[in-house]
Amino acid sequence: MAAPADVSKLSVILGRALIAVILFGVVSRTAAAQTDEIQVYTGEILAPGAASLTFHSNYSARGLTIAAFPGGVVPDHSVNGAFEWAYGVSEWFEAGLYFPVYTITRDGKMLVDGAKLRALFVVPRAETRSFFYGVNFEYSRNSRHWDPSRYGGEIRPIVGVRSAGWDFIVNPIFDTSFDGLSNLDFAPSARVAYNLSREWALAAEQYADFGPLRHPHARDGQEQKIFAVADYSAPLLDVESGIGFGLTKASDKVVLKLILAHTF
Repeated sequence: MAAPADVSKLSVILGRALIAVILFGVVSRTAAAQTDEIQVYTGEILAPGAASLTFHSNYSARGLTIAAFPGGVVPDHSVNGAFEWAYGVSEWFEAGLYFPVYTITRDGKMLVDGAKLRALFVVPRAETRSFFYGVNFEYSRNSRHWDPSRYGGEIRPIVGVRSAGWDFIVNPIFDTSFDGLSNLDFAPSARVAYNLSREWALAAEQYADFGPLRHPHARDGQEQKIFAVADYSAPLLDVESGIGFGLTKASDKVVLKLILAHTF
């Protein structure tokens, strides 16, 4: 059991991380919506020849009670997630497949939301560098209840700094329905983490959605969530869990996330 001084130190660390991410969110004036993956990309990839399976699950404990579009999924008390299959192609390239992307609705109905292909490119040995960068590309085919656009994509730059046990990472994400550059949706995310050991880390994460570049959503229509997160890494299983709180009217008020990953 941790000593009182250790608990106090951890509380201060997490509190500072939360403040840093909240300040980032206020400056960026954020935003709205469900997703199969609540995760900040850290630049780490699989070793060449290695494969992994990651299970994503997000529960809207207090979510919006109206779907984002006619025929869409109602967020409140729904579970959204995906099975993510990945393979390390080289020291700078990782390929991935999300299938199935799924939803369990608040009345217990199981839905398949679609599938996604992923290509992640990073600077070699990003996990050991003090400054690192990369970019992730995704292409998705969506069910009508998940997204009114049958096809979608994501461009996710990754920029980060590691120093004295701290990680500071930003993913300035752009989503697209392939309907023009001016309609790109800006949905940045950020992570501030403190690594307690090789196995444990505490983090604060921020997720936002401004809306289309051409016509950003008004303040009340934007989404902003702040998550408190704990990470545990072990030889057989990596676990990331967190609780998030919505800060705008367009955000789910309480969201729980769980990510389980196993490398073969």
